[in-house]
Amino acid sequence: MPLIRETIVTTADPAGVVHMAPLGLIADGKGWIVAPFHPSKTLDNLRHVPFAVVNYTDDVRVFAGCLTGRHQWPTVASDEIPVQRLAGALAHAELAVDYVTEDEKRPRFHCRVLRLVTHAPFLGFNRAQAAVIEAAILVSRLEMLPRDKIEKEIAYLQIAVGKTAGAPEQEAWQWLMESIAARYGGLTPTSGDHKGRPQGRPYSGA
Repeated sequence: MPLIRETIVTTADPAGVVHMAPLGLIADGKGWIVAPFHPSKTLDNLRHVPFAVVNYTDDVRVFAGCLTGRHQWPTVASDEIPVQRLAGALAHAELAVDYVTEDEKRPRFHCRVLRLVTHAPFLGFNRAQAAVIEAAILVSRLEMLPRDKIEKEIAYLQIAVGKTAGAPEQEAWQWLMESIAARYGGLTPTSGDHKGRPQGRPYSGA
């Protein structure tokens, strides 16, 4: 299996309007493969403007926010391409599309790295951050996964959030739990009580 790195990818439409999305990039030698689902704004943008920025961030609120309707994260101009980057990124890579492998579900945009820049130090791992990323992936697949799988995985991930989360991780977790609750009607998610599951009917789906 190839290496997949969870990142925030920014793209732009012909008018320069930025679109931001969490995406797992596939390692491809010294470059990356961007494989957005069809249909999607990222896919449309790459068709028209064949550049993208890979934004490396440890602020998991950006991942959770993009999946729960919170898209307005500050961006700034990139150095060499007409696509803006996430202002708060620890590092960013500017990509150019070399060629596309077409597919009905997920075309693959094979990209080379034009520039890689570090902006701030990475200060270490946090289990709650990893848990939020996993929960965000589940939320992105609510239409595809069975409800019982969501229930089981959220219950496990909530342990790490309850034990290790700081304020940003707690906020991101709450956004995701609200999204799951909304799908299943009237659930009241918690923000990290690792001693037990949320009250009421358990979450699920994906």
